[in-house]
Amino acid sequence: MSKVLIIGAGGVGSVVAHKCAMNPHVFSDIMLASRTKSKCDKIAKDIQEMHGKTIQTAQVDADYASEVVSLIKSFQPKIVINVALPYQDLPIMDACLETKVHYLDTANYEPRDVAKFEYKWQWAYHDRYKEAGIMAVLGCGFDPGVTGIFTKYASIHHFDEIHYLDIVDCNAGNHGKEFATNFNPEINIREITAKGRYWENGKWIETEPLEIHKPIEYPEIGPKESYLLYHEELESLVKNFPTLKRARFWMTFSEKYITHLRVLENVGMTSIKPINFKGMEIVPLEFLKAVLPQPDTLGENYTGKTSIGCQIRGIKNGKIKTYFIYNNCDHAECYREVKAQAVSYTTGVPAMIGAMMVLTGKWSGAGVFNVEEFDPDPFMEQLPLQGLPWHELHDIELPHEYPSV
Repeated sequence: MSKVLIIGAGGVGSVVAHKCAMNPHVFSDIMLASRTKSKCDKIAKDIQEMHGKTIQTAQVDADYASEVVSLIKSFQPKIVINVALPYQDLPIMDACLETKVHYLDTANYEPRDVAKFEYKWQWAYHDRYKEAGIMAVLGCGFDPGVTGIFTKYASIHHFDEIHYLDIVDCNAGNHGKEFATNFNPEINIREITAKGRYWENGKWIETEPLEIHKPIEYPEIGPKESYLLYHEELESLVKNFPTLKRARFWMTFSEKYITHLRVLENVGMTSIKPINFKGMEIVPLEFLKAVLPQPDTLGENYTGKTSIGCQIRGIKNGKIKTYFIYNNCDHAECYREVKAQAVSYTTGVPAMIGAMMVLTGKWSGAGVFNVEEFDPDPFMEQLPLQGLPWHELHDIELPHEYPSV
């Protein structure tokens, strides 16, 4: 049994804390920390009432590595699960390096002043983490996270070579709000309004934001219009699976969502460039975040399902093979279990499982790793046990755009 420090008390942080409390054989002591301690205290109260488990809470500003170092030294965890803002990845990694504590996150670093996310800043820590004898696990949510593990699992058990990968992400839920984002509004909108990008024939191809879209059939849901985005797991997957000829990421958005987003973008509310307002400097997107519903408030009346998976085509025993592996998750069921909507649940549960893999020695090593570099089997075994059952479809018909040879 081990101590775990969770940093971040939003929707995902709440799920991680709940699920750690539900696995006391691995997580003996839990501390939840955030800039706003009252949010941690509310989650701790829910956990006590729902699971009979007491967890500790603390205030920390994760922009400052020194504050995280002090908290780590006082609590002495074996691992830090970072579900704070992506801007805070590096200070938290610095703190773990100084205190020689394992690190895990769900989203890669991006600077505050540039809507650009990539792994280079975190991969640069590899040698220092290796020398310190600790590990950093990057991108251990669902996408990134489970999608990488699905791909690794497929490469071991079903393919000799993977050639084409499409990660497909659908939220067919309804929260009853006119416009809301399912995770941090600031990060979500930065991601969606950025240019798209996908890997094909050894190079990256860039597209205009939401330029490419098509209907995709999702299990138990049906066809939903899906938009090509750049998503961070593509960067690590094309590196770790060099046989990939093409890799893309697709996500669904409703027509209403797209309309709201375009209006907000057209009037400048999605900008990250500071403006002067009544003598104060404000960032329009940060102001928009403040007035939109917070993701952790959406769960109570959320209905419908999410569906996330990997459509894969490659070669097995010299023959073309197609394969689809996916998870469907019900918003209402998630709320009954941990008072969260499914988007937070599908991110928080894998983060807990990843920490479990590290603490139980199923994943080991020193340095900085993406999840697809580990053995997928013990993680895959835990997914259904922890609330995320997965399903497989073999030799499925994939879109005509796939080459015939």
